[in-house]
Amino acid sequence: MSRLQRGINGMSGGNSNGASRLGSNSQAGGDRSGKSFEELKRIIHGKLVDKLDLSRVSDLAGDTLRREIRLVVERLCDTENPLLNRMERERLIDEVLDETFGFGPLEVLLKDPTISDILVNGPHKVYVERRGKLEKTDVKFRDNDHLLQIIDRIVSKVGRRVDETSPMVDARLPDGSRVNAIIPPLSLVGPVITIRKFSASPFTTDDLIRFGSITPLR
Repeated sequence: MSRLQRGINGMSGGNSNGASRLGSNSQAGGDRSGKSFEELKRIIHGKLVDKLDLSRVSDLAGDTLRREIRLVVERLCDTENPLLNRMERERLIDEVLDETFGFGPLEVLLKDPTISDILVNGPHKVYVERRGKLEKTDVKFRDNDHLLQIIDRIVSKVGRRVDETSPMVDARLPDGSRVNAIIPPLSLVGPVITIRKFSASPFTTDDLIRFGSITPLR
């Protein structure tokens, strides 16, 4: 991932146009009920955890569990802020579900097929490589603890751990994407994650010839 890190060092800090889609969603859904979007998301997620019947959750299949929890989140959205428009409401529900079942703010990046690499350089600096170009996104974690929670969720799925006594770990996501995470005291900027995504469409021999990676037999 050193190519990503070299690119970050050379960036001026401004967002490119390619990151606008990621960034525009991060600030939407303003303050209609006196709560910011992030605050509203934290409140709903906290109430969802309080409402979960853990003894029943373990008996439900993945799709059924997600569907039932979505209904609970929808009711919580209506209770906490009935003034959200349809787009804001759907985004809030999706992000709460990602926080509950997935990898939180990383989910929107992991689902984007145009992104090949992700670099999280502390909770408030998230970069991606898209079509060979490095971009800074507006995707953010709440704080170091939130980022550490997501890192722990990733590495625990493959039987690894990361803490102050073992501050660097390699892991893989369920789709095979490679993950490297470093936390303090080894990292001086807070928790850091690099993710090299696997392409959904593997390169063919013709692709490698076109890239100049190999030469055809004469």
